[in-house]
Amino acid sequence: MARTSRQTNPEGRMPLLAHLRELRKRVVLAVLGIVVGAVAGWFCFEPVFEALQRPLLDAAAVAGKDVRLNFTALAGALDMQIKVSLFLGVLLSSPWWLYQLWAFVTPGLTRKERRHAVGFLAAAVPLFAAGAYLAWLLLPRAVTLLTDFVPTGASNIVDAQTYLSFVMRLILAFGLAFVLPVLMVALSYLGLVRARTWLAGWRWAVFVIFLFAAVMTPTPDAFTMILVAIPMCVLYFAAVGVAALRDRRADRAQAERLAA
Repeated sequence: MARTSRQTNPEGRMPLLAHLRELRKRVVLAVLGIVVGAVAGWFCFEPVFEALQRPLLDAAAVAGKDVRLNFTALAGALDMQIKVSLFLGVLLSSPWWLYQLWAFVTPGLTRKERRHAVGFLAAAVPLFAAGAYLAWLLLPRAVTLLTDFVPTGASNIVDAQTYLSFVMRLILAFGLAFVLPVLMVALSYLGLVRARTWLAGWRWAVFVIFLFAAVMTPTPDAFTMILVAIPMCVLYFAAVGVAALRDRRADRAQAERLAA
């Protein structure tokens, strides 16, 4: 862990000015990390763009239809490259700016809570990546389903900006959905929500998960929806289990303090 140079008062609290300076420092470092990631994303634009339009080209080849991306503005291609670069920058630098967030918060936490924060970040990054990867796997099926509605002999000229927004929303939605169990555990470790509260609402949680899967799954078959919903349900109940273990240890520690 990097040493912090913050000054504290006799009660161990930071002055407001020092707190604002530290916030500015962490925001600047996070933005610089995103910029570095965006520069790397700029040079990766060509293969990424090829991967983005590949589902459209494959769907067109299979259906024998004319489906392609179109740039409607003079600077549309440049604008799309900038947006894709920034999007890749946020994804590539996520461990860095999450660390900056953690580094800003941890001085106000106990040593034990800092270890928990590290664990939350270590779990959030791969879970977000797993959700984003699942969305990427579903993207070709979504494109194939949507292009099936194009009448025979007609062309589907897809606006590039609209298509990019669709892909980004799909990836971010699945990524954030997979991170929600980490938020559940964090709220439990902060003592704000107990495991029995999460467990009491499991029916609503499962319903919302399957509703989300039904809306976001590009195919109308139930099998694909179930394949998407099951991992999310497993993550939900795993988070409940971790929260229950935390509650048990906290209750035992409190009982020992009262007995002493």
